[in-house]
Amino acid sequence: MSKDYYQVLGVAKSATQEEIKKAYRKLAVTYHPDKNQGDKEAEKKFQEISAAYEVLSDEKKRETYDRFGADAVNGQGGFGGHYGSSMEDALHTFMNAFGQGRGGSIFESFFGFESQGGEGGKYPQQGASKQITLTLSFEEAAKGVEKTALIQVAQNCETCNGSGAKSASDIQTCPTCKGTGHIQQSRGFFTMSGTCPTCNGSCEIIKNPCGSCHGHGQVKNKKQVQLNIPAGVDNGMRLRMPGLGDAGVHGGPNGDLYVVIKVEPHDVFIREGDDLYLDLPISFVEASLGAKKEIPTLLSGSYKLTIPEGTQNGKILKIKGEGLVPQKDKIETRTLDLKTAHNVNKKSPRYTSGALLRRTGVEPARPKGQGILSP
Repeated sequence: MSKDYYQVLGVAKSATQEEIKKAYRKLAVTYHPDKNQGDKEAEKKFQEISAAYEVLSDEKKRETYDRFGADAVNGQGGFGGHYGSSMEDALHTFMNAFGQGRGGSIFESFFGFESQGGEGGKYPQQGASKQITLTLSFEEAAKGVEKTALIQVAQNCETCNGSGAKSASDIQTCPTCKGTGHIQQSRGFFTMSGTCPTCNGSCEIIKNPCGSCHGHGQVKNKKQVQLNIPAGVDNGMRLRMPGLGDAGVHGGPNGDLYVVIKVEPHDVFIREGDDLYLDLPISFVEASLGAKKEIPTLLSGSYKLTIPEGTQNGKILKIKGEGLVPQKDKIETRTLDLKTAHNVNKKSPRYTSGALLRRTGVEPARPKGQGILSP
């Protein structure tokens, strides 16, 4: 049975919208996941109060809920009237409640209307995302690797705790917009609403800025981050590292770090998708009579490959399981191949190029009975 939404927020059934919003904001700040990292109970509580507020803050949903209960509002909003909703939905409700939804439409701004939750401009904002390019060797891309990168990100100022002011008393309500974050101007029959030019929508002005961040609330610092690169990445892939970007503003989440992969070419192997290819020069005699050659593999080290009799120039042989790990399904449902293309050298039985081929031996397969290789 679903919990009572009014009890979840700690308000009476006769509570006004202002009382509901005030109760939710207080609880949301207390149980916000950034303030309670790793606390599963706080995370669950945050989702519960967000689900309750999503319904009770909307008059139409609230009326339906009061008459028929939680099941009746299922599907009427981001949470569907049920607990256990996603954290993404909960954070979306949190941001709307703190005013991020204000002025979301150009028509709302032009005609002076405001969306709900739009008092003031001091709302949680996600930090900016960053992007770097990471160069990997062919082997690192194939097997996966852990790398360390030095990046520059904006972090909350430790001196002022992100407020931007020298002291709490130096933060004052903006005298121009009276703390609303916007101003309205009449133009004949129309009322135009715009961001306050004095506080830039923050609702506040700083009388004496912090000496460390100069009133910005954040400072740029360089920090080292650990990057876990999965096996099988390819040239040009972009990996997302959540939370490694700039710090959020007013309790908003951190931005992300995007890592663009650049893979160096290999001296021996050529990659096509998740398959690997290598060219293997062999002599005319080896192609005609067959042979065994030990060839290198990227993952297991080496493999003794049997060259069948009568091998033609350009023939491709497969070695199953010696290719790359696919990014989506790993190796459970797919067979990967190392493919060897034979280059027949008709003039010389010796290897003609590549350190790979010079260091391996050949065991010619002798035909039964009399032949050119018989003793």
